Amino acid sequence: MSNEFERGKLLLIDKPYSWTSFDVVNSIRLDLKRRLGIHKIKIGHAGTLDPLATGLVLVCTGPFTKKISIFQEMQKEYIGQFTLGATTPSFDKETEIDATYPTEHITKEMIYEAALSFIGTIEQYPPLYSAVKIKGRRAYDYARQGEQADIKPKQVTIHAFDISIIEGNVVTFRILCSKGTYIRSIARDLGVKLGSGGYLSQLRRTAIGDYLVVNAISPAEFGMSLSEI
Repeated sequence: MSNEFERGKLLLIDKPYSWTSFDVVNSIRLDLKRRLGIHKIKIGHAGTLDPLATGLVLVCTGPFTKKISIFQEMQKEYIGQFTLGATTPSFDKETEIDATYPTEHITKEMIYEAALSFIGTIEQYPPLYSAVKIKGRRAYDYARQGEQADIKPKQVTIHAFDISIIEGNVVTFRILCSKGTYIRSIARDLGVKLGSGGYLSQLRRTAIGDYLVVNAISPAEFGMSLSEI
């Protein structure tokens, strides 16, 4: 079985809440070392998922790491919730609410229409609290130092933006999108379109291309599976 990982393997991992994508990779690397005695092996993931999000992360081992760029190009599916009427500097719950806005004027019809306006190829500004590089530094380095940074907009494609539930200020959604899309930025932009504020309050990646999170296992389950070898 150890040779299987060294020859190259694609792992579907369900990332836990608060873990980084690198935490997932490091956990798998440590399990392979401790349980199978594999001390030197290439391991990488095909697409970062924010710590406050859960869901599918594709992890490649051995020669399969050469396929990472292929997996990264695949479209992604997310489900989650936006909270209207407030904003945060990170566009999600990583930072505290910095402003509140009225929501009494917002109707369900306005939310449905605003969601439809995102479908297609759009320009969006990545959050300052992100890994986007600006003059050789990560954007989040500027944010954490309280510095300003000139973030350039980027083109992304939204294939589907479905609203399933609207309860008060909380909007439950499903989004199918291209590589590089920041769902946090959509939360912010949706709030602006509605004449209010918005931030991402819950997110789960459910698919990357044809790979589904329902077929994924947790890092803990991966470690347990090695114990049975």
